[in-house]
Amino acid sequence: MTLKATLFGATAFAILAGAAFADYPERAIELTIPAGAGGGTDTSARKLALLLEEKLGQSIAVLNVNGGGGSVGTSQFIQSKPDGYSLFATWNSPLTTVPQVQQVAYDIDSFTAIASTSETAYTLCVKQDFPASTGEEFLAELAANPGKYTYGNDGIGGTMQLAAERIFQARDIQAVAIPFGGAGETLQNFLGGHVDVYGGSISPVLPYVETKEAKCLLVTSAADVPALPEASGLAAVGLGDEETLLWRAILGPKGMDQAIVDKLAAIIDEAVNDPSYVEFLASKGEIPNVVQGEALRTRLQNEYDALAKVSKALGLGQ
Repeated sequence: MTLKATLFGATAFAILAGAAFADYPERAIELTIPAGAGGGTDTSARKLALLLEEKLGQSIAVLNVNGGGGSVGTSQFIQSKPDGYSLFATWNSPLTTVPQVQQVAYDIDSFTAIASTSETAYTLCVKQDFPASTGEEFLAELAANPGKYTYGNDGIGGTMQLAAERIFQARDIQAVAIPFGGAGETLQNFLGGHVDVYGGSISPVLPYVETKEAKCLLVTSAADVPALPEASGLAAVGLGDEETLLWRAILGPKGMDQAIVDKLAAIIDEAVNDPSYVEFLASKGEIPNVVQGEALRTRLQNEYDALAKVSKALGLGQ
């Protein structure tokens, strides 16, 4: 084959490939969610999927695969073809937290990072009679009384426990972790007086902040959270580097074509910043946050490494 023929063939392939990418998607897309219907990730992903359908011009079928803290659906998804017709809507825990305490069949490199969508902080809240009224006073009270206070969380090795311990280890605080089956169960035990501190997501506790049954003094984000005016962000107490957030993302299987990834990332960015979705997120105490491609992969890896360090210190690491 002559050089001229080779170059012609390569050019023709590039033109055909470009045309194929321009036509993507040509059929329905399946969106796997590694959690049951009705939860935070499910409702957020379904709302986003409706906007993506409009922008992509194709239907999106949602598949919920629950179990193992998200690891069952995640393990199943990585077997999908990287053709752009199988996408994954997840929160960060199955990728950065669950592998710290469970043997899983995947790692960060098992995915194509497309775009994150939203984020929110966790919070630590106490009753009105707790002897602290600021985040700094809260941490000082815990530090001065090792082992005295209990805090509820979302399970041994769960993201909330690791987020709290990241903060506590930085301040040499010893508090007693009491695991529950999620933020709702944690909240009920906190309100019932069975634990001293609520540790969990913001939205479930907000009504009790409004009725003065709880005061939230610290959030796990570096920045303050407007919905919790009494709470300090970690930067305000000198711990901004210990930030741990609950955040959500759309990923693909390993090996997706970059042209398709770029197209999806741009459309996800548009959908996430649609006023209706921004309003929806605000009602859940979340904000839009789009991090794309390699920057998203780096975010996943950095969080995984930070939580691995905390897990190892707690004796939970693999």
